[in-house]
Amino acid sequence: MGDLDMVRPLGLAGIRCAVVTHPGSPALHSRYTHAALVREDSAEKPNGLLDALVQFGRAQAEPPVLFYQDDAQLLLVSRNRERLSQAFRFTIADAELVEDLVDKSRFQALAERLGLPVPATRRLYPAREPAPDRLDLRFPVIVKPLTRRKSWDETEGFGKAIQLDSLDELRALWPRLVEVGMDLLVQEMIPGPETRIESYHVYVDGRGSIAGEFTGRKIRTYPVAYGHSTALTITDEPDVAALGRSLTERLNLRGVAKFDFKRAPDGTLHLLEVNPRFNLWHHLGAVAGLNLPALVFADATGQPRPAMGRARPGACWCHVTKDRLAAKESGVPMSAWLPWVLRCEAKAITWNDPMPFLRNMAARVLPSRARDGHSPVKASP
Repeated sequence: MGDLDMVRPLGLAGIRCAVVTHPGSPALHSRYTHAALVREDSAEKPNGLLDALVQFGRAQAEPPVLFYQDDAQLLLVSRNRERLSQAFRFTIADAELVEDLVDKSRFQALAERLGLPVPATRRLYPAREPAPDRLDLRFPVIVKPLTRRKSWDETEGFGKAIQLDSLDELRALWPRLVEVGMDLLVQEMIPGPETRIESYHVYVDGRGSIAGEFTGRKIRTYPVAYGHSTALTITDEPDVAALGRSLTERLNLRGVAKFDFKRAPDGTLHLLEVNPRFNLWHHLGAVAGLNLPALVFADATGQPRPAMGRARPGACWCHVTKDRLAAKESGVPMSAWLPWVLRCEAKAITWNDPMPFLRNMAARVLPSRARDGHSPVKASP
């Protein structure tokens, strides 16, 4: 369950993929996709998706290994792990830990209980209370939803979070927050641009041993402030790795996870979030020499683990179209950006898996009947 950045690390390891996705997804046309479960209603009808998954898994000669990429998929697998385990093999964190990490309010409580290095945070209830007269936090602060939802993502100007420099700004924004109708978190902002967000990526096997790990850093996001990642790079930061290992042990984590930190001007690392699921970084990690999904697959199927080195520092990933916008907004000229893109090792548009890009281009110019007649993927029921 995921996009091209989930399919490609598996395909690069020679693993055949069946994708669970929506109609029109580029992942349907990847050279690594051999079957598909195409659904339009997976978000609105998770029980229907669950039934379809179990039916698909039971129809295979051997239980497939199940991968999941976003929070909704993570929660679907976690909350239905007993039923799904009858048809699939998968690795996942403890059920209570998953809930604690996905819900930002529960994550804050967990952080306070375990003494995790998170910024000071408070909870807001715009739909149930008036705008606050005071806030026991230092400005500037950022406001973000407890969990990602369409009502937040589709509100113009909100992005992943909103920076506020004073209590007056928060009070002026309050009517818009009421309209969104979500409980929110307000958190002291760690100074510095998005390029100071660094991450630790890990796979912990069932015995509690770290099977693979690497560190990384954001290069650009779009929008530039609190946007979605458009360019990433592998790093070799010992303090990020050391803190990641320590937190992995403190959380008693199993499975895969991404720890996001922001490095303050004094060099201190502040924990922003922990995502116990697969993500787009695994594509870059695989290209850089450390394929965490392939290690998970080997363990799940009882095969020997493939030989892995350390992820090569300096390897880069980018979303070409969105990163051009991010680069332009960041003041990077085309003359500097284009050579960097050409050197970029992992990206959505790639010569060795061209069909997702070509089909997307065809979708813009060909009638739907002509496109449908050339689908390379047979959708499973």
